[in-house]
Amino acid sequence: MAVVVDSGFLSRITAAEKNITHQDEPVEGGPTAQAQSHVGSQLNSQVIHDITMGERKITGSDLPAKRGPTAVAQHLFTQASGTGGGNNSQQRSGNHSQQHSGVLDSETISKITENEAQITGQVDPVRGGPTAKAQQHAGEPITSQALHDITEGEKKVTGGERVKGGPTSAAQSELAKSRS
Repeated sequence: MAVVVDSGFLSRITAAEKNITHQDEPVEGGPTAQAQSHVGSQLNSQVIHDITMGERKITGSDLPAKRGPTAVAQHLFTQASGTGGGNNSQQRSGNHSQQHSGVLDSETISKITENEAQITGQVDPVRGGPTAKAQQHAGEPITSQALHDITEGEKKVTGGERVKGGPTSAAQSELAKSRS
């Protein structure tokens, strides 16, 4: 079940943008404007990427805002491709309570963020760290490139080392579960 970029989708992105800007009108080139350029298309990683770039324009931060436009888009994308989808991975996995799609979805990124927080002792993800690297690949399959980028982010927060059970391990675990 795909999400289409339509008026309902745009209103959710606009509401999330207003929570950041506290303005009635969307910012030129911001997340709403980026989403509008995809009206009629299915929500995919490119649309999410463009919304993220628009959000960065208004926040000045590489990290998506909590409950911001990027988070809203990722949530809708994950809902559509996850449990409500009736897709093949759901049928193959039988009665498991959770699907493992092998995609960097919000749940996997959340695990990466938790593991990063355990390393850094900070609630907020580090700029250029594993969460930020994972978010660059949000909605995409977990590929060797995505794992490499997450590892580079992990090394940034650890001083150059990989950590057993760390952020990269969370992504690798999701990938392994999707293949079983």
